[in-house]
Amino acid sequence: MSPIEYPEYHHCQLCPRLCGVNRNAGERGFCGETADCRIAAFVAHFGEEPCLTGTHGSGTVFFAGCSCGCFFCQNYQISHDYQGAIISFDEIIDKIAALVAKGVHNINFVTPDHWWPHIRRICLELRRRKIEIPFLWNSSGYCRAELLEEQTKLIDIFLPDYKFAIPALARQCMGDANYPEIAMAGLKVMVDRCGFLRPFDETGDIVANRGVMVRHLVLPGQVENTMLALDHLYHEFGPQLPISVMSQYRPMPQCTEKNFLTGMVTEKEYARVCKKIEELGFSRVFIQPHCGDESFVPDFKNDQPFQGNKNYPENKN
Repeated sequence: MSPIEYPEYHHCQLCPRLCGVNRNAGERGFCGETADCRIAAFVAHFGEEPCLTGTHGSGTVFFAGCSCGCFFCQNYQISHDYQGAIISFDEIIDKIAALVAKGVHNINFVTPDHWWPHIRRICLELRRRKIEIPFLWNSSGYCRAELLEEQTKLIDIFLPDYKFAIPALARQCMGDANYPEIAMAGLKVMVDRCGFLRPFDETGDIVANRGVMVRHLVLPGQVENTMLALDHLYHEFGPQLPISVMSQYRPMPQCTEKNFLTGMVTEKEYARVCKKIEELGFSRVFIQPHCGDESFVPDFKNDQPFQGNKNYPENKN
């Protein structure tokens, strides 16, 4: 597939960085990517929330590069080190079809914003082939609300982060103090067009097929950021908004280099967060009282990046 077939890459404006580079000509913007689509992994993944993984997993496609660029990203191998292989459009479709044949409950596009032209065509082709499972947009929340008007016409489920409510922390972590207002503007479009995630089943017995759930990662020593983020989400959307508030943070190599966010979230910190969730009355909530499962910290150098996925019968040879 020639990259010239995707005109949006010619003067790239796909993310709030608005680099304007010509990715069709091989130029790389903030995301680090040209118009040659690079993907790091296709996996039936069980590391997402139960209402998304169900019993057969989420059909997850990990795209290379990132327009948000948080220095502590646990997927740093593909977001910062740009691991991943150039793969043709036909190969992408074949690999996704193989995941569908395994029974995955959705197609989960991870770090998708800077690959929207490819993803749009992927979605249209899969629907043409009568593949009807939901498409899931798994993003940093750092997006252009204008593009969401088009994306919400093809994508069924949105799983955005709302990472930062404090502008100075956003600047320190990903280089744009405008993240809070940019992310909130995008969330408003997602919720307005798609509503809240439904059905919402904490057990995973019933898998969601439509709507929005917001993720927030608690950062060590930055509980006030979480408190403010929860306030913002509550005041904008109310306590029925489905949220996933994660304690799974683990320091990555750049944390040591920057001497910032080098620890883990403490039990006391996370207890404060859970108390805040209860006080605000959020009723559709996923929490992580045990700080997540280390077997779902990825290593994209391996064919199976998530060791935890091997524990599921669907992924055993």
